[in-house]
Amino acid sequence: MVKVVFLHPDLGIGGAERLVVDAALALQTKGHQVHIVTSHHDPSHCFPETSSGIIPVTVSGSWLPRSVFGRFLALFAYIRMIWASFYAVFFSQLDADVYFCDQVSMCIPVLGLFGRKPILFYCHFPDLLLSSHRTWLQKAYRAPLDWLEEKTTGLATKTVVNSHFTAGVYQETFKSIRRRPEVLYPSLNFESFDRVSPMTLNQVIEADMDTIDFVFLSINRYERKKNLALAIHSFALLKATLEKPNVHLIMVGGYDERLVENVEYFEELRKISASVNLDDSITFLRSPSDDIKTCLLKNCHTLLYTPANEHFGIVPLEAMYCQLPVIAVNSGGPLETVEDHRTGYLCHPTPEDFSDKMRYLYENRAVAVQMGQRGRERVVQNFSFQSFSNQLDDFVSTLVAN
Repeated sequence: MVKVVFLHPDLGIGGAERLVVDAALALQTKGHQVHIVTSHHDPSHCFPETSSGIIPVTVSGSWLPRSVFGRFLALFAYIRMIWASFYAVFFSQLDADVYFCDQVSMCIPVLGLFGRKPILFYCHFPDLLLSSHRTWLQKAYRAPLDWLEEKTTGLATKTVVNSHFTAGVYQETFKSIRRRPEVLYPSLNFESFDRVSPMTLNQVIEADMDTIDFVFLSINRYERKKNLALAIHSFALLKATLEKPNVHLIMVGGYDERLVENVEYFEELRKISASVNLDDSITFLRSPSDDIKTCLLKNCHTLLYTPANEHFGIVPLEAMYCQLPVIAVNSGGPLETVEDHRTGYLCHPTPEDFSDKMRYLYENRAVAVQMGQRGRERVVQNFSFQSFSNQLDDFVSTLVAN
């Protein structure tokens, strides 16, 4: 048995958090002992495995600010993770054999210098590429943080990434790190989607489902970089071309009222919907429960996935496993998960291209069904939780052995 201590900055609801939870569950199934240390964990806004006690969680540093008037988020994320790493090493008595950290690499030198145990770092995407560098003030603020990110990332014993796309970006960005990261694809825990949903679509949305025969679904955090407005504009264009527009769009997003961008962008999308007269044809949901999300994936007809250059994207896998064809932007992670014209379509990020494929699937239901079936087969063959568990177990066991 190996004791693995995870360090994650904010254990809320998102793709990175889902990956960390799945990694902990995977190592548990292999007989290892796991524990997550985080600076924030809200039992009302988290994955159920962390609130139910299945995965033990310790919060340290929640008293530290996240920002100053909405500014310096990255700096305070670094500070909070440094504090969490000191806690894990000196005060927690967790006695780790391996440390697993992700998102913020500033904890790595603390763990390496004082913890003296191997460190597995999961790089979802270089943070410096996700930050704004437009003005000279932003460049001055980010310069030391970007330098520290590269130097501290290079100190990890082993680095893994979520896709070959991210691996290429990683090497182009962190030029001083010569060791190529290995790819550990995120996975799905099929059991969570195989269970019977206690809810129906009529219970989830207020629209009259008796008058709707095709439902499009968008799932992503309410962040501008996810380009969710593309789904609304594409849907509006589709409706304008149909004689009987008996279609509906459900917009689902991770939402944290502490994050200004979530609040602002949600309202922006609502205004866009109203401006194209789609208030009655679009349902907006914020941070739905797992039961609601599963219900949507099992009862809608097609997933719209709008972010460009997405690092990986777990939602297309969830949709394909639930036999939904996926219409996604032709860049980033979906190039490795969605088979064009077989499990969905890879499109240019334009309403014209998206709406064209949306209309085709709407008018050719048999094709949509076949794509959904092939999508499920692809996920089972290539992205199973068992495959993910075996690969992660091998990484951890090798780190300890060496």
